[in-house]
Amino acid sequence: MPPVQGQRPEVVLLMGPPGAGKGTQAALLAEGRGLRKLSTGDMLRGHVDRGTELGVRAKGIMDAGELVPDELIVAMVRSEVDGMRPVRALFDGFPRTPVQAAALDKLLHDEGVELTAAVALEVDEDELVRRLEGRARQEGRSDDNEATIRNRMAVYQRQTQPLLEYYETRGKLSRVSGMGSVEDVFERIAKVLP
Repeated sequence: MPPVQGQRPEVVLLMGPPGAGKGTQAALLAEGRGLRKLSTGDMLRGHVDRGTELGVRAKGIMDAGELVPDELIVAMVRSEVDGMRPVRALFDGFPRTPVQAAALDKLLHDEGVELTAAVALEVDEDELVRRLEGRARQEGRSDDNEATIRNRMAVYQRQTQPLLEYYETRGKLSRVSGMGSVEDVFERIAKVLP
């Protein structure tokens, strides 16, 4: 459902470790609340495919095996948000760092809106391992074994903790259990959103 004129602005961040069900919940939330789902991976691919100035710059960096810098990611986010009236977006996978979070805050401020909520899906690590091992078997990925998966969890925790603290200190963070059925998790998320 596309945003409708007259709706109030709404900006939601959805965070969670690999296997938490973030992609499923992001799709449901975007459709259910009339939000445009914005993923930095999709944005990067879109700009590269369309050959935009930002895409050409990003492709050169990625082809060199480098990480796309924050300022380029933020410019892509800005290009998506600039045309939205009202701004109604669900961010999946962005921001990833407090620096990106501060840049998003500034971007939203420039648009005259503020972040509605940052939702962190929390799932027991053993359950995440079980889910990811099952996904790896389905996709035929033998490299995704328990040790590799647990290492990815540790890296995620280290990288994400400062971001969780950033939103917690601003009173924007809601921690939601990602355990249970898709419907149960969706209901929990809906309850924490205004």
